[in-house]
Amino acid sequence: MMDDVGPDVELKNSSMNNESNTNSIILVVEDVSETRDGIEKLLKADGYRVTLARDDKDAIESAQRVPPNLILVSVAGLPHEVVIAARHIRELAALGENVPVVVFCIAEIDEGDELAIGQNVYITRPDNFNQLRTLLARLLNVIPIAA
Repeated sequence: MMDDVGPDVELKNSSMNNESNTNSIILVVEDVSETRDGIEKLLKADGYRVTLARDDKDAIESAQRVPPNLILVSVAGLPHEVVIAARHIRELAALGENVPVVVFCIAEIDEGDELAIGQNVYITRPDNFNQLRTLLARLLNVIPIAA
C-alpha cells in the first residue's frame, strides 16, 4: 500500500532499535501476502513484535491469543467498511479502546495525510514507511527509530 519504501527506508536502522519497541506488539491485518510480509519485515527491523492476519476472522483469533498494543489494518474495501471491520476486530477480541487502530486508506484522504476519527482510530495514507513509523511510535508512546 505504501508507494515508497525505497532507498530512504533501510533495514540497517534495526541496529538502532529502541528497546521499548520490543515490548510493543502490532497486529497487521493485510489481505495481500506480499504486502503483509513486507510490512512485517519493516516493523520487525524497528524492533516491534508482529502478529499477522489475512482477514478479520484471522485477526480476531490472533488478537485473542496474543493481545496487540496496536492494530494496523490494510484490507480491500470501502474506507468506512474497513474502519467498521477494524473496530469489530478490536471489540470481538475483547480489546479496549486504548488499543489504537490504524487503517490504511487510499481513497478518503490525500497521500501523506492522517485523520483521527475518534475512539482511538486513525486513517492514514502514508507516502513512505518513515511517515508510518512516526505515527506508530506516537500512538505507542515510543521513540521513533532514526531514519
